Amino acid sequence: MRSFCFTCLLLLAALTGQSIAADRPNFILINIDDLGYADISPFGGKVATPQLERMAREGMKLSSHYAAPVCSPSRAAMMTGCYPKRVLPIPGVLFPASAVGLNPEETTIAEVLKEAGYATDCIGKWHLGDQPEFLPTAQGFDRYFGIPYSNDMGPRSDGAKSNLGEPIPTDQDVASKGVDPKHYGGDETGLKGNRQPPMPMVEGTRAIERMLPSGQQTMTRRYTERALRTIREHKDRPFFIYLPHSAVHFPLYPHQDFVGRSGAGLQKDWVLELDDSVGQILQLLRDLKLDTKTLVIFTSDNGGPVNHGADNSPLRGTKGTTLEGGIRVCTLAWWPGNIPAGTITNAITTHMDWLPTLAAMAGGNLPNTKLDGLDLSPLLLGKESEFRARDAFYYYRGFELEAVRAGPWKLHLSRGQLYRLDTDIGEQIDLAASHPDQVKHLQGLAQAMKADLGLTGADAPGIRPLGRVKNPKPIATP
Repeated sequence: MRSFCFTCLLLLAALTGQSIAADRPNFILINIDDLGYADISPFGGKVATPQLERMAREGMKLSSHYAAPVCSPSRAAMMTGCYPKRVLPIPGVLFPASAVGLNPEETTIAEVLKEAGYATDCIGKWHLGDQPEFLPTAQGFDRYFGIPYSNDMGPRSDGAKSNLGEPIPTDQDVASKGVDPKHYGGDETGLKGNRQPPMPMVEGTRAIERMLPSGQQTMTRRYTERALRTIREHKDRPFFIYLPHSAVHFPLYPHQDFVGRSGAGLQKDWVLELDDSVGQILQLLRDLKLDTKTLVIFTSDNGGPVNHGADNSPLRGTKGTTLEGGIRVCTLAWWPGNIPAGTITNAITTHMDWLPTLAAMAGGNLPNTKLDGLDLSPLLLGKESEFRARDAFYYYRGFELEAVRAGPWKLHLSRGQLYRLDTDIGEQIDLAASHPDQVKHLQGLAQAMKADLGLTGADAPGIRPLGRVKNPKPIATP
């Protein structure tokens, strides 16, 4: 049965003289950039992350949770409840001064919750388009503070392509003017490499500073402080905070207080700073007695890049691939008194599921367009028998469908390799020859998907239009 709309809830509250705020949870969605599956100790990490360990003890581990192989597609799935190819059909990721982005006609999770009466804040990396039409405040968020794309998308001379402590080369910045692809070497997804403009810290739609190494090193702390302030401001009304950290994406810039603390390099130092950030947020919720009223989700946007220090073990593969190490992400859900403590689910869950899940919990209306996500609320609340598991998950990388999973079985289509993930999470033993029935079944699922999103290319019936602007410009920094 469809959930009541917010207007109906308001009318019911007026008639009964009751407040609806107490009946609906707050939501905090913490999305880490490039965090490996085993970069945190609840998922086997060698460096202890005590705050996340406590979060796991008091909540649920989602051990088979899927994102996308790279940043922009993953965030599109999270915001819209759809396969990335459906709503953001691009070959890879977006770059500065992109002419395309998430279409403003798409309904985001923020718009669903805002319509339901929630305060909505985005704090951190957006990466769904940097033109005003694509920024968070045009996509359902009341406020935005952060950088609009990855923290390596800036000039070398600003430290955007060097880790903390490494020599910073010099180069010439791109002027803040309209983008001529012939002159600047860009395409409709934006400026790349050495042609990228200065990286902005944005408040709303306006750049408030140019991000230099000193700014990169305090970014995580500033995002955390902004999130804590937002919780205090909205403690008496339902709120949704989307906190997509720039950490731990290359270049690696942990705060000086955490440099060297892990004993395992800058990447793990930054992981420790994130652990501390999560601890601060959960403690404030306890102090304000909002812990039993707030669902907190911790996840990553894709698998970790092993060449930058990430650990995806025991998964095989790295960021950018559809091996499990590139797309399966460490995920925790915490809501004391509601999510059974110390539980683990092996069900196939995805970033596409957060929109329908939070909409159900908030009493919000789902978009009138096709969704690919499922409502996870029965699963999270310990009512697994009421959860309708997905029949299949499709591993898209850009435009290409590379693998299909149904139950424990995963088939890599081009290689014809079949793995049983419940007993071989590392994709080591190819069972295609001994299980031709499973190969045939998964091939059939792939062919059925061809009529919707296609197997290759950007031309398929289920693909919706990109947002597109004329004459995109880099965001001018002070």
